[in-house]
Amino acid sequence: MRPARRQVLRLGTGALVAAGIGLPSVPAGARQTSWIGGEGAVRGRIRPPRFRAERFPITRYGATPADATAGIAAAISACHQAGGGHVVVPPGLWHTGAIHLLSHVDLHLEEGATLRFSTDPAAYLPVVRTRWQSVEVYNYSSLIRADGQTDIGITGKGVLDGAGDNEHWWYWIGSGQYGWHEGLPNQRADWGELERMNNEQVPLGERVFGAGHYLRPSFVQPFRCTNVLIEGVTIKDSPMWTIHPLECRNVTVRGVTVENLGPNGDGCNPESCTDVLIRDCTFATHDDCIAIKSGRDADGRRLGLPSRGIIVENCHFLSGGAAVAVGSEMSGGVHDVYVRRLTAPADPAADEACLQWLLCVKSTSTRGGYVHTVDVRDVDSGAWMYRPLEITFSYQGGGDQSLFPDVHDIRLDRIRVARAERAYRIVGAESRHIRSVAITNSRFGQVAAEAVVQYADDVTIRNVRISTSLGDSEWRNGFA
Repeated sequence: MRPARRQVLRLGTGALVAAGIGLPSVPAGARQTSWIGGEGAVRGRIRPPRFRAERFPITRYGATPADATAGIAAAISACHQAGGGHVVVPPGLWHTGAIHLLSHVDLHLEEGATLRFSTDPAAYLPVVRTRWQSVEVYNYSSLIRADGQTDIGITGKGVLDGAGDNEHWWYWIGSGQYGWHEGLPNQRADWGELERMNNEQVPLGERVFGAGHYLRPSFVQPFRCTNVLIEGVTIKDSPMWTIHPLECRNVTVRGVTVENLGPNGDGCNPESCTDVLIRDCTFATHDDCIAIKSGRDADGRRLGLPSRGIIVENCHFLSGGAAVAVGSEMSGGVHDVYVRRLTAPADPAADEACLQWLLCVKSTSTRGGYVHTVDVRDVDSGAWMYRPLEITFSYQGGGDQSLFPDVHDIRLDRIRVARAERAYRIVGAESRHIRSVAITNSRFGQVAAEAVVQYADDVTIRNVRISTSLGDSEWRNGFA
């Protein structure tokens, strides 16, 4: 075997209270305040909220294991009115409908406590303003929601169980893999109609779904909240996306375990958020573990609300699509993303990928927007990966428009992946090149196919060893 050569390669190859009453559009940038990027500045701003020590056990407010909904709501209201504290869920199995958090309230699940959420869609009415697949809509409430609140928490060592399975929620996707068969409803017509409304920019007040429709809700969704903490809990079997902070500022997700093998069962999707820390979490998902988003197509561009200042560190990935994805719904822009110290174990009993990607920046010709300053360091994966790094403008087929995003300044350093189909695939468009990508000081073992770089400028590959069945090499898209 030859030692890895130390040299630089640069290639130039070519996003209401009453249904039906819409709120006025917010001009791009209207809610934005001065913001300074850089990892140190972001870390300096992220601070979890603190709560008064007073406890409000849900049993004091009438919660019973068979139906805790009203008791939880009463405890949250009392806690909020008293100036805040901890709404406590004691050990045991508690059945509930939607939970709506209020400012200064921490929903605390003691060890041995499980909140199991209703699978009756009516439990998540009336409809609320949200985004579905990053398109603005009035739809079912998320299972846990907070709207415009400050200092909210979900903490403890208990379990949040969305009860999604092939008989509840998941079959709405319309796939036999998740229990759907002819005669059952599915989301296809509703999703097609919502996409049309987005493309034609139909007023939000006319985009009312919910009852009689089949757009699955997310599990945990703080909407336009400031100072959010989600810590310690296990969250499992969501109808759709698991943790979905939307248009929030100062979010900490810490020590959380996500178990969700359902369709579109992403682990944590900060969308149009500023200053987010995702730390010490474990993900076992079918779709992306972490996906950073900022609106889809026309909605995302109209709102102009980026995701910025996102830190992911010390996280553990058992299964999923991407460990960290950017997009594909990123039309409002994404910038200043810092990823540190990730691990993914090998699964010797499985022949398929533990993860498809380490980092996947995915977009299409309809998105527009931008992605820049994504910095990934110190990753150790014994798992087989499809492509540790992929940057693509043709996700799910792409499209026939020419609104490609502006993607530049993507960095990977000190990456170790034991096995992969390709070490990296970086493919822009002839009319919009990807710019300034670097992979340095990294090792990719048992790689089956050659790396690909097309329509990308200023690509740096330095001190990178790629091992194949033919021995170590530094494949460079056909360049020696």
